[in-house]
Amino acid sequence: MTSRFTKSILALGSNLGERNDTLSTAVADLVDGPEIRLLGVSPVVQTKAVGGPAGQPDFLNMVIAIETTLSPLELLQHCHEVEQKHHRVREVRWGPRTLDVDIIVYGDVTSDDETLTLPHPRAAERAFVLYPWALLDPAASLDGESVAELAAKAEDFPGLRPFDGFDEPGTIAATGAVE
Repeated sequence: MTSRFTKSILALGSNLGERNDTLSTAVADLVDGPEIRLLGVSPVVQTKAVGGPAGQPDFLNMVIAIETTLSPLELLQHCHEVEQKHHRVREVRWGPRTLDVDIIVYGDVTSDDETLTLPHPRAAERAFVLYPWALLDPAASLDGESVAELAAKAEDFPGLRPFDGFDEPGTIAATGAVE
């Protein structure tokens, strides 16, 4: 563990069980300890599953900004522990799950390590990560590109919906930071 805090963006998703409660509790679990400080929480969006088996329930997705003294691999281990606390099962790649926590960026660190690739290798293509991140930080960039612009170009952008707790239909293509 280092003594210096590093800013990181974590993406959280859930499509099984009490999705919204899981996300709320997971945020608290992730920042429960002096080595991680919560800087911000995005709004929650609802999306269709991207990849994986057909017929999955919709996901709720959000991002949080943190700063941490944990190393990237220590943070990854912590994220996995929080997933386990929420009964995450890894049977089918990109299958349904109670909780998924991904490290999107960790400071300016880049890594092609098979255990942890940074920035997250598919983040620039996923509106379900990019759009909430753009709402949290409209000036955010990923690999030198605006997160908001990347979100608007992502294939899954048209399927995003705001989540207000009631699962009402609608889209967010006409609102928010990526107009």
